[in-house]
Amino acid sequence: MSQNNPTKDGKKRTNIKYGLDVGVVLKEDQGTDYITYGKVQKILTNSPTHPHGIKVRLNSGEVGRVKEIL
Repeated sequence: MSQNNPTKDGKKRTNIKYGLDVGVVLKEDQGTDYITYGKVQKILTNSPTHPHGIKVRLNSGEVGRVKEIL
């Protein structure tokens, strides 16, 4: 992920859209570098930003915080 591209920031809710391809860190993978990829089914974080990434549910049913927007 490029740090210079603000539209790729998974910490801002406005950058996350339904159906978007994203990489998330699942709860059980926190503290590791393991990223799970999928499409956004639902946005779970209500606040406009979150320091650890916006929480989403993927089409697979998995829930995690967005680290990458593809």
